[in-house]
Amino acid sequence: MASETTESGFLRHLRTCNNARLPGARLPFCIGSARVGWVKPALAAALAKFPAISVRASGVTLTDGARLPAIARQLVEDGHFRWRQEEFDIRAEPEGKVLARLDRGALPSFGVVAAGVHVNGLVRRPDGVHVWVARRAADKQLDPGKLDHIVAGGVPAGLTPAETLVKEAEEEAAIPASLASKAVPVALIAYAMERPEGLRRDRLHCYDLDLPEDFCPHAADGEVEAFELWPIARVVQTVRDSDRFKFNVNLVLIDLFLREGLIVGREAEELRAGLRGGTA
Repeated sequence: MASETTESGFLRHLRTCNNARLPGARLPFCIGSARVGWVKPALAAALAKFPAISVRASGVTLTDGARLPAIARQLVEDGHFRWRQEEFDIRAEPEGKVLARLDRGALPSFGVVAAGVHVNGLVRRPDGVHVWVARRAADKQLDPGKLDHIVAGGVPAGLTPAETLVKEAEEEAAIPASLASKAVPVALIAYAMERPEGLRRDRLHCYDLDLPEDFCPHAADGEVEAFELWPIARVVQTVRDSDRFKFNVNLVLIDLFLREGLIVGREAEELRAGLRGGTA
């Protein structure tokens, strides 16, 4: 259980993931009349060459969302960001109409919201809760070697968070659909974060998945180097005292610790408020 002397260890993760101050130097990026993102002046200048885009001091407007994938592809060739070959749905509101699709590599540059799923893989033993911890592959472009959830990934175009969970569970950890589908939604966490790749405005759909003691995940697609089953106390200490976990995994784990009663008192109140107050 956390003590008063380690309070800032948990809170710093919330501050880190909510370090963006919008709009800052960015301009609104709109599709039609709907604001969907934020772009820096340099990208706005690059977008000005496309006939379907209007760039003014008040913002950048794309008249037809169907044109966005081709525009993004041209910007990749011009060296503005990396192509990831995975499209995401772009909306003005979380449950709103899909206005466009955009490659994952372009999302931070356009400052649009990206949905993701994170799964706490839990084993409940007589001696307490244990958590499956993944280590990201050393050749990952983002956060190589960091600790991660048993299953985590972005929600690609056309899929729901629940469908993504089942897909990612099979691909990343060889968890069969019959087991992955038992995951229970527990939280929705949003944040806006300045990262080396750009502005991350993420909405994480968080799940708990209770796994049988005899189940052992294994890396199926090369995204993960290894899985280890840790007592939850070790996970608590690692999150509190280090940055070994991938930045957003810390937030989902803090939510787990709160629900399990492992952080209490004033510190717990501050953390709950911070998780609820995060915005993308």
